[in-house]
Amino acid sequence: MRLLTYCLPGDDTPRPGALLAGDRVADLSALAAAAGVRLPPDLLGLVAAGEPALAAVRDLLDGAGPAHLRPLAEVSLRAPLRPGKIVGVGLNYVEHVAESHRTLDTERELPDRPVLFSKPSTAVTGPGQPILHNAELTEQLDWECELAVVIGTPALRVAEADALRHVFGYSIVNDISARDQRRSGQWFFSKGQDSYAPFGPVVVTADEIPDPQRLDLSLRVNGELRQDSNTRHMLFGIARLISDISSGVTLEPGDVIATGSPSGVGAGMVPPRFLRPGDLVEATVEGIGTLANPVVDAR
Repeated sequence: MRLLTYCLPGDDTPRPGALLAGDRVADLSALAAAAGVRLPPDLLGLVAAGEPALAAVRDLLDGAGPAHLRPLAEVSLRAPLRPGKIVGVGLNYVEHVAESHRTLDTERELPDRPVLFSKPSTAVTGPGQPILHNAELTEQLDWECELAVVIGTPALRVAEADALRHVFGYSIVNDISARDQRRSGQWFFSKGQDSYAPFGPVVVTADEIPDPQRLDLSLRVNGELRQDSNTRHMLFGIARLISDISSGVTLEPGDVIATGSPSGVGAGMVPPRFLRPGDLVEATVEGIGTLANPVVDAR
């Protein structure tokens, strides 16, 4: 299933939905009410409710009629959910390690354990929503297209062999960074400002992506290709990331792991090129879709 959160024209109330064939959006709350079925009121609740809730959604979608469907073009998408935690992974593609060493003074050697950082939930913004460019805070606003892993069941001290059982589904995160706001090597303010975690457009349930380590991912700025890679090039695969993070941090339903960026970031270009107001950034992951966000002046 391809699950999402959306709003209707003239109504800012977020609604849980599912994207069906033909770019039709099913209203899950309305379907549940019509069938006398109780569902959580939002996608985060649906994730936490687990397989019984997903099974109920599948049954509802099988019987969805025109009264509960809208064309995708008639709704406004929002971030699928607001995670309790966003765990970012740095330096997780070999070529990105090399370009980061060259341009951002990181270590030359490949890391022997995942490099982790956090983004606050307030950094999350949805499809079509603005990435905020505040020239008083940064002149080096950069992009990173990343596969996002949405956790489905609590994970603590999980073995790598069991890790994927804890995955609810997959989405896209654009790990926006103010490169000139790193502070003594700390990345929180550089990567955690409001709007620095575009997320969406949908969450694809894990059963529809049997091998998340074989997905093409790319990013364009104003239509120009900047990143082009495949998740098979990760240094640490998704199972290893879940196992490593959960060795000391409990991952909870709805938490998101942003699994790292391939090469092709603005800081690595010669000369460096960064985002400016008026730009359009489009991050694409195979099997999930495209997450597009405009850059706006936030001063």
